[in-house]
Parts: sequence; C-alpha cells; structure tokens
Amino acid sequence: MGSLSPYPPAPKAGLDWAKLDMTKHLPVNGHVELRFHQSTQSWTSPSLVTGNQISISGLCPGLNYGQQCYEGLKAMRRRRHRQGSQEAEETIAVFRPTFHAARMARSADAVCLPPVPEHLFLECIRLAVAANAEYVPPLDAEGFLYIRPVLFGASDGLPLGPCEETIFAVYCHPARAYHGMQGIKGLVCEEFDRAAPRGMGRFKVGGNYAPVWRHAGKAQKMGYHITLHLDSETHSLVEEFATSGFLGHKIVDGQDVLVVPESENAIESVTGSSLQVLAKNKGWKVDKAPLPFSSLGELDEVIAVGTAAAAVPIASIDRLSSGEKYVFQATGDGKLLDLARSMRAIQKGQAPDNDDWCFEVTGF
Repeated sequence: MGSLSPYPPAPKAGLDWAKLDMTKHLPVNGHVELRFHQSTQSWTSPSLVTGNQISISGLCPGLNYGQQCYEGLKAMRRRRHRQGSQEAEETIAVFRPTFHAARMARSADAVCLPPVPEHLFLECIRLAVAANAEYVPPLDAEGFLYIRPVLFGASDGLPLGPCEETIFAVYCHPARAYHGMQGIKGLVCEEFDRAAPRGMGRFKVGGNYAPVWRHAGKAQKMGYHITLHLDSETHSLVEEFATSGFLGHKIVDGQDVLVVPESENAIESVTGSSLQVLAKNKGWKVDKAPLPFSSLGELDEVIAVGTAAAAVPIASIDRLSSGEKYVFQATGDGKLLDLARSMRAIQKGQAPDNDDWCFEVTGF
C-alpha cells in the first residue's frame, strides 16, 4: 500500500459508478479479520486479508446453530474545510459507526457471542475502509462504500453456548441504494410472522432475514417491491418493512409530524434514528408510539429507511385479506425525502455535522 497519506486516493478508474449493484460483491483489496478466544478472554490484532474466504469447520456453531450477527454501514467521500481556511479538502467518513457498534454488541449478547469493544470495532472499520478507499464512489456519485461487519462462532464442534473461537470480519464493496429511489409498492405479509414478542426481532441476526425471502419473492411475482410486517400478537400494529424501518409523515394543526412505529420487535434503524433528530431540529413533532395499521390513511407520506435501502418512498401498501389499500405521495419533493436529503448533505460534508455523526477515516 506504500507510505500512509492523510488524504484518500482517487476513485478507482474504469468503474461505472452509476451501475453499482448492492447484491453483487465487486472484488476489492481485502477484508479485515480478528479472533476472540474464550480461554484467554482476548482478541487478536486486526489484519487485512486478501479475498473473501474464511476457512472454518463445517461443524462450527455459526453454521449449525446460527450463532452469528452482523451490521451494515456506509462510507462516503465528503468535503471538509481546512481549519482557519475557506479551502475544502476531500476526506472519507463513515456514518455513525458508534451506533452500529452498540447495536452489534446487543445482537452479540443475544446469541452468546463476545461483543466487539467499541474501540476495536472502530479500528477494524477504519482499516477496512482505508484499505479499500479507491472503491469509495466519487463525490458527485449517488453510491457509497457498503461496509459489512460479521461476527460468528467459529470453533470446531457443537457447543450449546459460548464457543472457544469467535471470528469478527469486516467486508466492504461499492454499492447504490438497494431499492433505488423511485416510489415502490408494499404488501402486508400475512402468511408469516417475522418476529415474536420477547423474541429476537430487535437484533440484527441472519435468522430474522432468510425466512422472509420466500414471502418477499412471492410478493415480487405479484408486482410488489417490499413486504410490510405487522405485530405477530394482534396483526394490527405496524412493525417494519422486511429490509427497512418504517417512517411516516402527516400534518396536524399545521405542524409536520414524523410518525415512528414503536415496537420492541423491530430493529432500531440508524437512518430512522438520524431522521428523527433532524425532524426535531426542523421543529417537527416526533410521534413515536404503537402505530395501528388502520391509521395509515392519516399519513400523506411513507418511506422505507435503512443503510442499504437509504430512504425509499412508498407509493402504496396493500393488505389483501381485508382489501385495504393506502396510497401515499411518492414523488421526489416529499417532506420525508427532504429530511433524507438533509442527512445526505451532512454525510457529504455539504452541511454541518453538529452531532458528530461522521467518523473520519485516516491512514490511507
């Protein structure tokens, strides 16, 4: 990699940044790996490894029992003004990594894995992004470098609890928003309950995602783009979309209101959390409470929010069993999308980062 520089390298030549695919991993310069050993209660030093492969036993609990969890972050190029100068310089920053570190620690604890300490999590993210900085899209591109940390039990054997060896790895590749930015059609998933009360729904583990795929695939064949999940106890309250959080907008007595479904069974969204802060800063009321599906007619806008999904306008939501259909404004000039643009301006260095959300990468 040569000597370290305070400035990131230019974007890699020859890539079509407008045609990045979230679901396809482009070969990059490598990933970061380290291990935790139960017997010594210690982590190894992070190292950069070429390629995507990790050699593990087919009898490890990560494969056999789903003892794993993961996260998804993004890094972008941004402009930063030099201290005491009007000149701007280009940097790369990761958005809200401490939020992701804390969420991963909660998920790890839920499946008997050792939480990665925040300082180590941040160092692994920094190392992975710095090593692959040329794959961060240009300043004027719509994409981002998607970062995927994964933690799993890797010991040879089938322990029913904490295992001797745990692997933490951080991968990344350039990508664009998962669903695009056009208004999409949603369908209530009525054949499957995504999460149970007092269950695993709030944690970012693979078992919350793969079982939804067949239902999402069926919905796509029917002309829908995303499924919406209601609470499994009453099937009357909105929880979240299959791949994203749910946010709505309405106006009450002339005031903008951000509607946030409150549920212990949904994953806390970093994008949703950020937009709540920005909404309050704009003088909006934030209404975070259980959201009856029957009240969706009060909303004029709905968006699906997530790191990979960004903020996607929802054009309509159908519930086939009851014949209910709710239609929302899904044009590019919606107030929720304007909030999302404010967040992106912070990410790109076009607006002040007053909450210290952007973690600047160093050591290129």
